[in-house]
Amino acid sequence: MLDSADLLITGGTVVDGSGGSGFAADLAVVDGRMRIISGEAARPRQVDTRIDATGRVVCPGFIDLHSHSGLWILAEPRHEPKVRQGVTTEVVGVDGNAYAPFRRREDLEAFMRLNGGLDGRPEIAYDWDSVASYLDRFDRGVAVNVAFVVGNSALRIEAIGWEDTPADASALDRMGGTLREGMEEGAYGLSSGLDYPPGSYASTDELVQLTAEASRFGGFYHTHVRYTLGDRFLDPFREAIEIGTQGGGPTHITHFYHRSGYPGGPEQLLGLVEEARARGQDVTFDTYPYEWASTRLLIQLPQWVQSGGPMALLERLSNQGVRERLRAEVGHPGAASTSTAGWADIRLGYFGRPANQAWEGRTLAEYMAETGRDAVDAICDLLLAEDLHVSQVTSGPTTDTLPRFVAHPLGMVGTDSTFVGAKPSPRTYGSFPRILGEFVREKRIMGMEEAVRKMTSAPAARLGLRHRGVIRDGAVADLVVFDPQTVAALATYDEPRRFPVGIEHVIVNGTLVVRDGEHTGALPGRALRRGKD
Repeated sequence: MLDSADLLITGGTVVDGSGGSGFAADLAVVDGRMRIISGEAARPRQVDTRIDATGRVVCPGFIDLHSHSGLWILAEPRHEPKVRQGVTTEVVGVDGNAYAPFRRREDLEAFMRLNGGLDGRPEIAYDWDSVASYLDRFDRGVAVNVAFVVGNSALRIEAIGWEDTPADASALDRMGGTLREGMEEGAYGLSSGLDYPPGSYASTDELVQLTAEASRFGGFYHTHVRYTLGDRFLDPFREAIEIGTQGGGPTHITHFYHRSGYPGGPEQLLGLVEEARARGQDVTFDTYPYEWASTRLLIQLPQWVQSGGPMALLERLSNQGVRERLRAEVGHPGAASTSTAGWADIRLGYFGRPANQAWEGRTLAEYMAETGRDAVDAICDLLLAEDLHVSQVTSGPTTDTLPRFVAHPLGMVGTDSTFVGAKPSPRTYGSFPRILGEFVREKRIMGMEEAVRKMTSAPAARLGLRHRGVIRDGAVADLVVFDPQTVAALATYDEPRRFPVGIEHVIVNGTLVVRDGEHTGALPGRALRRGKD
């Protein structure tokens, strides 16, 4: 019997993250670790804080495998959009767009400029140059835990620069050494974003060799695939699986779903993963449970425009000859990108200049109609005026096929959350509660225990976290208490910044960060480091 506990949760149904049936038990938290208490007589005599969880589910904290908070959380460390939906750990450095290591300050500043429409450019101290010094910034200064993957764009910039140049043996050796150093300093793997230069200039063989380096340290390959490859349907995912096969490392396909305009159905996409698993390859994926995607507006332009880095890009955007070439290539939305939506589907955001703020949350089609600009001039002029950091929200997964991916046993949750603009995708505020409320309670596409497994122990296993993602004696006390009858996402396309309901308490490293649905102000999160958590 425990004499005392920092926190005692009583009366709840424990869903432990394993996928097994829930059971009645109390949970005590002592020095940031869990103890399962069976029976009232075994409860500790002295308790600092008590939570009555009668009629509630008590489960491990949710782990988000894809978040664009790598800069934003340092500016807004309470991180309410995520912790208030039950997230206690999230993966940053995704899409190849990691902000460490950058030994040259000018390269870090240039990369933030290029990627500002996706990850933002918050006013914080940019005082790191390595993975180790970057991770130090998160310790006991943010609300949730952070796990980091090294982006291949940073590796390319360090070894080659900003150009579309093949990596020779010397460059591959430098990239491998930089990745090895990052893994030794606590990174969990390698990420790629093969729509985002300069990381998108990497060949398959280059990524194979980097994956092999990461796998030597127990890391994995986390990939936003090369959507423009081959048939633009199955071939991008075949390349991702092949990289893992040849590199000898696990592959994780991020934001995996069926898109409008694909020539085939979801069963063909899921079949690729199932077949690879049947061959013995370790392949997993994540999906966000909303039909709205989001990224930087720059993705609408072909990659050759971006070669050479942000200064070269800005010069090209001002060049009328370049614009004429773009008109020949960008005749319709998606001609140079993965989008197949119309210009009216592109909602704009993250405007800094007062003259442009009237366009916040409005569509590109509206901007074109009211200014008389065609698509090329509209995109180029907006990017020039805002120093590249314009965001977009567009349609993403098809709603009728999305449940297949959300419920698939190999799938997990990656919100792909973005934090810029007045109206980001609602996935940033509502992904986990939407699954629990709509996909579990209302549509019953899977059971509660399976949904919790996919949010907790499965991503913990993917990352190699030994003491998180499950409820058991001695595990780290990352916990969520929610009401299974009321939990729901309120975030919508029109009102995306609405907090969910039913997520009542969230505990990170043994500390209450959300109590009775409100943020306590506590910042107990830290950087997790591979092999040390």
